[in-house]
Amino acid sequence: MNDALLTLRDVHVRFPAKRNWHGKAVEHVHALNGLDLTINDGETLGVVGESGCGKSTLSQVLMGMLAPSQGECVRARSPGSWLANGMQMVFQDPLSSLDPRLPVWRTITEPVWLQGHGSETERRALAYELATLVGIRHEYLDRLPHAFSGGQRQRIAIARALSAQPDIILLDEPTSALDISVQAQILNLLVMLQRQRKLTYVLISHNISVIRHMSDRVAVMYLGQIVELGTAHNVLNQPRHPYTRLLLDSVPRIDKPLLQQAGETIKTGELPSNRRLPQGCFFRERCPYASAECGQHQLLTPLNETDGVRCWRAVGGL
Repeated sequence: MNDALLTLRDVHVRFPAKRNWHGKAVEHVHALNGLDLTINDGETLGVVGESGCGKSTLSQVLMGMLAPSQGECVRARSPGSWLANGMQMVFQDPLSSLDPRLPVWRTITEPVWLQGHGSETERRALAYELATLVGIRHEYLDRLPHAFSGGQRQRIAIARALSAQPDIILLDEPTSALDISVQAQILNLLVMLQRQRKLTYVLISHNISVIRHMSDRVAVMYLGQIVELGTAHNVLNQPRHPYTRLLLDSVPRIDKPLLQQAGETIKTGELPSNRRLPQGCFFRERCPYASAECGQHQLLTPLNETDGVRCWRAVGGL
């Protein structure tokens, strides 16, 4: 088994939603609720779930930008500042994540400069090396970000993430803002870089096809919890949790009429409010298999060495 680079143990994140006249929080938004997760060296961990399930909050915790309200985040190496904690991020919109005033070579080496490493000559040499790696021509490195296409900007963002030699790169919807023809190029580039440099990725995406193409393991999130975790093959081809099945069934398929697909998705309702968490299984109100036993607290129960599910019926087989 690969070494664990980062481990989350019973992580909760709560944000004040309402305060009394003393300024004391009397109501909270429960963004993460008892999340346990390990990221292993050299793997790609895919994270999927509906909007509002806690993916963005999880990414902030992983990056060290947000401290858990409860639980712990254990890193393989001691974290320093958020720039030196072994994590780098590639954002969804490459244009808004790049400083419009900086030439590309400075953008690529920005993490190195912020940590005070290397002279300008050394940083330029690093920018040339990484530009070659991601497919940006050297004569373009003195240009500003607005002079590049969306795909080229995302290549620049990937080079910037690589410059700090991170333990883990967090990919937040890295292709959703790109044209279809460019998406495959960026995904293939990420796969190539991972093989060459033995990188570790955490991939957050709504696109099941992207998750299937890239991931070794998949974590399915619902209302701030991981409800299913396992190898990409098992989770995406043999889902055990009812929510995972619903999520996969919502993906349009050419062999199934859209109206039929929509009917199967809508009949289970919407994501509950995370201000007042449901009792027992969080998915109980939407689950077609719900019973009285679902009122009990559900744990992420191991099915084997690699897979786990947060559903008592799924453990016994639906």
